[in-house]
Amino acid sequence: MITTDMGVFEKLEYYLQFPFVRYALIVGCLVALCSSLLGVTLVLKRYSFIGDGLSHVAFGVMAVATVLKLTNNMILVMPLTIIAAVLLLQTGEKARVKGDAAIAMVSVSSLAMGYMIMNLFPPNSSNISGDVCTTLFGSTSILTLSDSDVILSIVLSSVVILLFVYLYNRIFAVTFDENFVRATGKPAKIYNLIIAVIIAVIIVLGMNLVGSLLISALVIFPALSAMRLMHTFRNVVILSAAISVSAALLGMLISILSSTPVGATIVAVDLVIYIICLLLGRLLRR
Repeated sequence: MITTDMGVFEKLEYYLQFPFVRYALIVGCLVALCSSLLGVTLVLKRYSFIGDGLSHVAFGVMAVATVLKLTNNMILVMPLTIIAAVLLLQTGEKARVKGDAAIAMVSVSSLAMGYMIMNLFPPNSSNISGDVCTTLFGSTSILTLSDSDVILSIVLSSVVILLFVYLYNRIFAVTFDENFVRATGKPAKIYNLIIAVIIAVIIVLGMNLVGSLLISALVIFPALSAMRLMHTFRNVVILSAAISVSAALLGMLISILSSTPVGATIVAVDLVIYIICLLLGRLLRR
């Protein structure tokens, strides 16, 4: 039983007794780690807003899955988000609507259609605004994970990490000089396709943690923070991963202890870390 006289560590020990809190911490750290790995590539390839676009696509598909009353919305959300990622990243150079314009168009359209669908065909819950708020900001979904959700998150996160480690050199090459990769006869399109699939998986997993509106912060902030201090790709990736996991863990603990929204608290911690890294970077350059 929580009392006002309990200290921080006593409260934390009390909350950690509950399985759903431990599940949230495990999944949150795994999602943060996966997000940071590809975040550096997205920033360097100038696709920082791809997280927003794909998370809004996932929101729209999730609305459709809710209306269809699917017991497991991942069956619909994951493949359609992957298709959207492939289309946005693969056809960017040839499409008539390119780059950030295409991402913005897909993002706004998916978000609007998803909200419209949930209003035209409301789910069983009478609190539509609450359902939408939870999906957009991830306020409670991370604390309602089932055993199957945790297992799925661990499996997908492990696959993402293993793929990144195995394809590290290819991802490095495609990130900095895609034309050179093509000139050497390597399948650059295949590597970009794999990157698109990994990004889509990360976005869908991250929606449970910070919601669809804040997922870009989870992908971009750690990379930008690491770039203020490190100057090689490998070091930036390593520091970005450390910052991302630390920010997610600290944000979730603060949220649990002070009853603040999980997603917003994690983003606030990421922002503070970015400001610290920015100031440290300027001091080191001097």
